[in-house]
Amino acid sequence: MGKLVRLELYNFKSYKGHHVLLFGDAHFTSIIGPNGSGKSNSMDAISFVLGIKSSHLRSTHLRDLIYRGRILKTSKIQADGTAAAEHDHEDGVNRTANGNAGMDGEEEEVDMSSQRNDATTAWVMAVYEDDVGEEQRWKRTIMNSGHSEYQVNNRKVSANVYNEILEAENILVKARNFLVFQGDVENVASQSPKDLTRLVEQISGSLEHKADYDRLQVESEKAAEDQQFKLNQRRGINAEIKQYQEQKKEAENFNRKAEERDDAVVTHVLWKLYQFQRLIEESGAEIQRHQDELKEHKRNVEKYENKLEESKKDQAKAGKEVAKSERTIKSTEKDIDEKMHDLVPIDEKIDLSNKNLEKYRKRIDEIKKEKKSQSKSVDDIKQNLSKVTKAQSKWEADFKKAAESEGRQLSDKDLQEYNNLRTEVNKKAATSQIKVDNLVRQRKTDEETVNNLRSSVEASERQIQKLQSESAEIQERHENHNSQAKQYSSDIDTKKKDFNQMTSKRLQAAQRRTELDERLQQVLQKLIEADDGRRQSEKQVRARETVASMKRIFPGVKGRLHELCKPKQKKFETAVSTVLGRNFDSIIVDTEKTAKDCITWLRDQQAGQATFIPLETIQVKAVSSNLKGMHKKMTLAIDTINYDHALEPAMSYACGNAMVCDDLETAKFFCYQKNIEARAVTLEGTVIHKGGLMTGGRGPNDNSNRKWADSEVENLRKQKDKLMADLADLPQGHKAVTDEENLQAELSGLEQRLAYAQQEMKALEKNQQSKKKELQFVQKQLKESKPKFEENSKNLATLQDRIEEFQQEVSAVEDGLFGAFCTRLGYENIRAYEAQQGALQQEGAQKKLEFSTQRSKLENQLTFESGRLQSTKDRIKSLEEQSKRDDDLIASLRDEKQAMEEELVEIRNSLEETKARLQQQRQNHDEKSEKVSEARKQVQKRNKDAQFLHDSLTKLESDINRTASQRYGLLRKCKMEQVKVPLTNDSAPLDSLPIDDAGSGQRDPEAMDVDDEEENLNAAEAIRDYGIEVSFDDLDDDLKDDPSDDQDKTLKTRVETLTAELTTLNPNMRALERLTVAENRLKTTDKDYESARKLARQTKEAFEDVRDRRTDLFNKAFEHISSQIDPVYKALTRSQNSPMGGKAYLDAMGADDEAPFLGGLKYHAMPPLKRFRDMDALSGGEKTIAALALLFALHSYAPSPFFVLDEVDAALDNANVSKVARYIREHARPGMQFIVISLKTGLFQESETLVGVLRDQAANSSRAVTLDLRKYQPT
Repeated sequence: MGKLVRLELYNFKSYKGHHVLLFGDAHFTSIIGPNGSGKSNSMDAISFVLGIKSSHLRSTHLRDLIYRGRILKTSKIQADGTAAAEHDHEDGVNRTANGNAGMDGEEEEVDMSSQRNDATTAWVMAVYEDDVGEEQRWKRTIMNSGHSEYQVNNRKVSANVYNEILEAENILVKARNFLVFQGDVENVASQSPKDLTRLVEQISGSLEHKADYDRLQVESEKAAEDQQFKLNQRRGINAEIKQYQEQKKEAENFNRKAEERDDAVVTHVLWKLYQFQRLIEESGAEIQRHQDELKEHKRNVEKYENKLEESKKDQAKAGKEVAKSERTIKSTEKDIDEKMHDLVPIDEKIDLSNKNLEKYRKRIDEIKKEKKSQSKSVDDIKQNLSKVTKAQSKWEADFKKAAESEGRQLSDKDLQEYNNLRTEVNKKAATSQIKVDNLVRQRKTDEETVNNLRSSVEASERQIQKLQSESAEIQERHENHNSQAKQYSSDIDTKKKDFNQMTSKRLQAAQRRTELDERLQQVLQKLIEADDGRRQSEKQVRARETVASMKRIFPGVKGRLHELCKPKQKKFETAVSTVLGRNFDSIIVDTEKTAKDCITWLRDQQAGQATFIPLETIQVKAVSSNLKGMHKKMTLAIDTINYDHALEPAMSYACGNAMVCDDLETAKFFCYQKNIEARAVTLEGTVIHKGGLMTGGRGPNDNSNRKWADSEVENLRKQKDKLMADLADLPQGHKAVTDEENLQAELSGLEQRLAYAQQEMKALEKNQQSKKKELQFVQKQLKESKPKFEENSKNLATLQDRIEEFQQEVSAVEDGLFGAFCTRLGYENIRAYEAQQGALQQEGAQKKLEFSTQRSKLENQLTFESGRLQSTKDRIKSLEEQSKRDDDLIASLRDEKQAMEEELVEIRNSLEETKARLQQQRQNHDEKSEKVSEARKQVQKRNKDAQFLHDSLTKLESDINRTASQRYGLLRKCKMEQVKVPLTNDSAPLDSLPIDDAGSGQRDPEAMDVDDEEENLNAAEAIRDYGIEVSFDDLDDDLKDDPSDDQDKTLKTRVETLTAELTTLNPNMRALERLTVAENRLKTTDKDYESARKLARQTKEAFEDVRDRRTDLFNKAFEHISSQIDPVYKALTRSQNSPMGGKAYLDAMGADDEAPFLGGLKYHAMPPLKRFRDMDALSGGEKTIAALALLFALHSYAPSPFFVLDEVDAALDNANVSKVARYIREHARPGMQFIVISLKTGLFQESETLVGVLRDQAANSSRAVTLDLRKYQPT
């Protein structure tokens, strides 16, 4: 392999003009130079000429790499040698000082030359010598347009050709296997497993197959999915074909059964129509006779009914007046109760205020006594203080006289000698004596200070003891009052709770009474307005009485179904009645046993038949949740009624899965388009059954809506009875008011005692707080005084020792000079003489100290007692203010009480007047009620005979109308279900029968106006046949002569049996058509499946081929790097202390044998003599060594002819720098050239050639100088 001989630069970055960096034949070259000289620009030049993008060269655009000579006065030189403005623009980019757009035009520019001659192009040329010794010149130029131009041996080539020529020399631009930028070393070792894998892929060349790998993988997976989809599609079609073949057989069988069922239906219809025709003809004449008789009876009853109506109106009017007066009386009584209730707390407040006033007065008297005692104490202290002052003055005069009389006098000669000797002593011991005098004066001052502090400490301690004792006493009193207050509060809460409950019960009872009265009046008014003489058929009356009897006898009987539920809206009444159908009058019971007992009772009483629904054993099918919310105009029948949830099983059974629809179109959509097997009922009563049959209309006997109204009237009567019973059960309020007043009095007394206890507690708390503050203040004073006292006492003792020390020096001088003088005069020493004279002075000082201490004690006591006296005066003032406020409160309460009593008198007078008026109104109401009763008796008496005729007529009309309705319903059903009924030749076709005109000419069987001329028609003539005449020729005579229910049951059973068989078959009538379509689809799908299978096989083979090639390249590189990295790391970390060096290895994480490049690679390095740690936990130097080992191992797999390192030793210490230098020196050889940019002496001193880069300030350019160190190395 060759080597890089030299590097030529022209106007590149900080290099102005043409420059040459000569590497020669050296295999280890170091580029050195000071910071800012442009040595890193040489690294950028090598990277640039070898095809690295400008974004990796610390520049945004290629034009930024061209040399710029002009600089600003405000600019500075950057590390790469270019000039930049001192201030940064907001975009974070330092603009080079070349007058770029965005510079302030006011800045003054300075040209480095006399003429403005900025470079517009730049180039870098690398001269490379190959193995055979021939030079290759690789040149890259930056053109004026900002793009690059590539040349090889002065021949212009494209970027791809240029890159291929470099790769031929194993210089991989994409992998950058020939250089390491500054600062990238640590990042190499710390990069993530995925990034390290990508780096190995770049080195191995497997990354070039990544695009094909990803594309073919997606295509292979998509082809496999398509193949599986086509396979599943073919299987599904085969299953459909098999299913349609079976459904075809079922459809043929269904058609045979349907023909048999149609014949049975026609026979059953003819039999029923024949029986209907017979009944209608027999009942016609009987109805006409009853109508004539009833007409005469109605004329007689009419005049009595008019009288009854007038009496009812008068009675209702009188009742309203009575109710109004009663409400007025109740309201007035309520106002009186409220006023009386308001008077009670006012009296209690007046009593409480009087008691408080008396308490305040007593308290003021007690405190005034304390004040008098405290004033006397202050006066006594002042007198004692005056006496002590006088005694001190007298003693000072006496002491002066005694001192003058007791002093011993010397002769003038001795005195002269004493003075001379003292003068001599003062001269010899002047220094010591001065110190003694100064210290003695200081001692006197300190003694006074210590005495004052001692007095202050003792006074503070006494004061603390006193305050603590008083505080404990106050705390005990506060706890006693607090205990009493808690007890009072507990009693008050209990009493209040009882009082509130009592008041609440009374108010609730009163409110309940008012509500019940109002509701009762409303119910009575509704009953009066309703037709109280409502006529009901004898059968309905008996049925209702029968159910009522069963309810009394059997507790498990709940009632009839239509009485236990009610439509949520009036528009649902017809639909709900139709849905309930035969279960409309069914009786709901709790258990099957209750139902059997009821059936037995009905049989014994001969009370007819009834259908029972036991809640315990009824079987209910769950309604599909899909039916809810299917359409905004559809609602489940069970959701249209209100009922007790305990009856839900019975309601669900009766309603089933029926759906209530707003109109017929919605019902058809539900049954026909959605094809849902459920009944659909419209609001008009039209029904579409599960099998698709449609029925509808309203018959003459369809009185279900009337039953809902009857149920409402019955409910009103029950409400009236219940309301009257509830009114009778309500308690009377007189006793409750008395109990409330007694409880209120007890409560007021407790509140008064609680208030007194709370006030005492507040006063004690204030006093306690005052004591605490005073105690804290005294404790603070003691805390401050005691350390001072101890410190001053200690200083005084030290001062005394110093005085004695200096005094001994003075005494030694005195003994030497005064020895003969003292012997002659008979003194032991001169100090004995002077002590005699000083004893009097000491006695006087002691006496002065005693007087001073006594005066200080009295003054402190006087200050304390004066403070207590002032506090007592403040308490008296506060109590007097509270007493005045209570006086004002009592006066205002008395005025308020008087006003309320006057208002109460007026309300009571008004109440008496209202009660008198109520008595008259009640008498009037009773008279009106008697008239109503008499009129009702007259009407009932005359209606008795008419009722019998009416009931008979109603029964006959009901029977004939029911029969006609059944005939019409049957014909309409035949029309809707397209049953082919045989008709006579003169008959109108069945299609002419109207669907929604049933009973238009028929009368309400419960209507009373049977005597109207226009309705007094023959019943047979009122029945419309719509011109339809049925031919009964095909009906057997045996069937005509047998109208029994057994015959009907037999015919119906035959139809139901055939229908049930058809229902179980449920064939798909379009099976043949769908079978043909499915077979055609299978042929097309088979072709698609074969194409998809072929494509999947081809894409899979192509993908596996690319995967294997990529895997081989990756594994080859990984195995080589894994085997080289540990020896390289050991070589870099080996030393005398650790000759074996460290340990490093690569670990494959989550790798797959077939695709190892999809996993991650983890790099581990363990420095010598250290335990294993993660790469991030290594130091900067350790991390750099590990990174270099990895880089060298990577480089060893696909080595480029030269390796450029930019300041990789920045984080290394000298020892590690030496190791790296040794490694590079050992491996630098032909075919392996190292070019290192470094500032470390330990590295570049081991190189063979030095390239020095310096800054030529005069030319404003970087320069390079080459030095061959091999000339200076020892051989």
